[in-house]
Amino acid sequence: MKSRNILLLVVVVLLWGSNYSLVKVGLGFVSPSTLLLQRFLISLAVLFPLFLVLHKKLPRDIRTLARLAIYGVLYTSVNTAQLVGMVGESSGISAVITYTQPLFVLAMAAPFLNEGITTNKILGGAIGFMGVAILFLNQMSSFTLMPSFVLLLTALIWAISVIFYKKFLGLADPFVAVFLQMIIGSILFIGLDLGTGSLAFPSNTEYVGIVLYSSIAGLAIANVIWLHLLREEEATTLSTSVLLVPAVALLFGWHFLGENLGLESLIGSALILGGVFLTNINRNHSHAG
Repeated sequence: MKSRNILLLVVVVLLWGSNYSLVKVGLGFVSPSTLLLQRFLISLAVLFPLFLVLHKKLPRDIRTLARLAIYGVLYTSVNTAQLVGMVGESSGISAVITYTQPLFVLAMAAPFLNEGITTNKILGGAIGFMGVAILFLNQMSSFTLMPSFVLLLTALIWAISVIFYKKFLGLADPFVAVFLQMIIGSILFIGLDLGTGSLAFPSNTEYVGIVLYSSIAGLAIANVIWLHLLREEEATTLSTSVLLVPAVALLFGWHFLGENLGLESLIGSALILGGVFLTNINRNHSHAG
C-alpha cells in the first residue's frame, strides 16, 4: 500500500473505530431509522456546499448513475442492518462481527475481480481473523444471538458492496459517490420516519455532539476516504487492513462505555496487526517487482 494511503487508512480506522461507541450511545436516544436519517441529512448538508465549491458534477451516463444508485442502496442496507444489530449488542461485539467482512471479500475477489489470492493474503487474512475471533470470544458474556446474525448480514452486504464498487465504479469520483449515497439514504428513510412520526431531534448536548461527529467524521469524511482507497488499492488488501477497526472500537468501548477489555483483547489486536502487516507486505513486494 502506498505511504499516503497508509496514512489515510489510519484516519479511516480511527474514525470508524471511535464511531461505534458513540453510535451505541446515540441509539439510547432515538431509533436506528431516526439516527440514520439524521446522519444522512447532516452529512448531505455538509457535502452539498463542498459539492458546489469543488465544481463536482453528477455523471450524465445513465449506466453509471444506475450503478451508483445500486451502490447507494447497498450502502444504506449496510448502515441499516448495522444499527439494528447494535441495538441489542455491545459496541465492541458489533464491530468485531461486522468486520468479518474481509473474509467475504477474500472469497469473492478472485472470481469477480480477478485479484490474485496469494499465500501472504491467505495467511494475513487467517491470522487477522484469528485475532477477531479472540476479540469475539473475549466479549462472549455480552453476546446475543439475533443481533449477531443481523451484524453478520451487515458484513456480507458490505462485502458485496465493496466488490460491486470495485468492479463497476472503480473510476467514479469518491466524493460524488458518497454525495449520492447520502441523497439515496435520506430519500429511503425520510418516508419511513415521517410515517412513524419519529423525526424528533433530541436537544440533549451529548446527543447533538454524537450525531454531528458520527455524521461528519464517521459517515461523510471516512466514506470519501474509503472509496478513494478502494479505487487505488486491491479490495482484499484494503478489507484485511480495516480489521484494525474492531480493536480500536473495543478500546473506545472500554474507555467510554466500560465494556470488557482484557489480555485476550491485547492478544487479538496483536494478531490483527500481524495479519494486516502480512497482507500489506505482499502488496508492497508486488509494487517493487
